[in-house]
Amino acid sequence: MDMKLIIGLGNPGTEYSNTRHNAGHLFIEELQKNKLSGGFVIKKPDTFMNESGEFVKNLVDKYKTDLTDLYIVHDDLDILLGSYKVQLGKGPKDHNGVASVDKELGSDAYWHVRIGIDKRDPENKVLGEEYVLQNFTDEEREVLDRVIKEVCKKLATL
Repeated sequence: MDMKLIIGLGNPGTEYSNTRHNAGHLFIEELQKNKLSGGFVIKKPDTFMNESGEFVKNLVDKYKTDLTDLYIVHDDLDILLGSYKVQLGKGPKDHNGVASVDKELGSDAYWHVRIGIDKRDPENKVLGEEYVLQNFTDEEREVLDRVIKEVCKKLATL
């Protein structure tokens, strides 16, 4: 069985722990609560989101992971809160953390676990770079937690 490497992107530090940009970290925290069979390496970068690429590249090299066994979990403003997509080689239009990973790997041909976070008011839309650094509301966090549990179950069956 090939080793699956699952990495959840986010920012380090308690001040970012409940921000929308940390959906990947929140996912990893939930996944770590589940008992997974062998063959999984589950990690959160200790770097800031926009510098995630080097961390990911080092782990890919360390575990000699084929890109088709790499799962990068991240927030996605292209997807509404409550939804998600798991796609090979297809990430968001604009995400600096994912761009950093793509640059370091020289490819985007890995699994993108895209967790939707967009719940902005279309009449008064906050800029993406501001929105992702805001904390989830309690209501949004309930929705996110349901989605994370659903995605965890899906990835646990790999």
